[in-house]
Amino acid sequence: MADFTPFDTRGYRTVDVRSGYGEWVATYEQTVEDAMDIELLDALESVRWEGEVADLGCGTGRTGAWLAARGIEAIDGVDLTPEMLAVARQRGVHRRLIEADVTATGLEDEHYDLVVTSLVDEHLADLRPLYAEAYRLAKPGATYVLIGYHPHFIMATGMPTHYDNASGESVAIETHLHLLSDHTAAALGAGWELAELKERVIDDVWLELKPKWERLRGQPVTFAFVWRR
Repeated sequence: MADFTPFDTRGYRTVDVRSGYGEWVATYEQTVEDAMDIELLDALESVRWEGEVADLGCGTGRTGAWLAARGIEAIDGVDLTPEMLAVARQRGVHRRLIEADVTATGLEDEHYDLVVTSLVDEHLADLRPLYAEAYRLAKPGATYVLIGYHPHFIMATGMPTHYDNASGESVAIETHLHLLSDHTAAALGAGWELAELKERVIDDVWLELKPKWERLRGQPVTFAFVWRR
């Protein structure tokens, strides 16, 4: 695992995850693009979208809504931030919503057919507890889908996960840099087997959303791992 600090070109004031997302919730839905995560979910080829699902780091329920649209009814969401959970609750797509850390959810052992984590891993100093918790929750034969902010993009731009607060200040949320090899080591160490890996690059679709990213055309911005127990 690499330290993000040498790559940071923004120097934004940094806050902890719970405080940051508690404040960002007011504009989160308007600022996070589907091209970051939803389009990667759409592109995955090895996942059976069925059964009982643990949605770790469920946030405002964007992933849960995507899963529900595919006919999944039993979705249990876990998130650290009460304000994000309140928005997810209004969506009404989760069976249960639990305020807890994604590495210590309190959910049942070997209970889920599918575990999903989206846009969370960069906030964890160590990936191993996340992969271990997902493995604990998964039934034998279950699948773990993890979507993350690409380390290459973080290094190329020096940009942490951040938001603009009500006063217009850009505020960073604690960000850690994990190489794809770090993910692989943590997942294999927990017992997972790799089934699929996809990377989302800056393309014409992205440049319509972010024209100023033209210099980054072709560079990866997010990734999706599919692991099998």
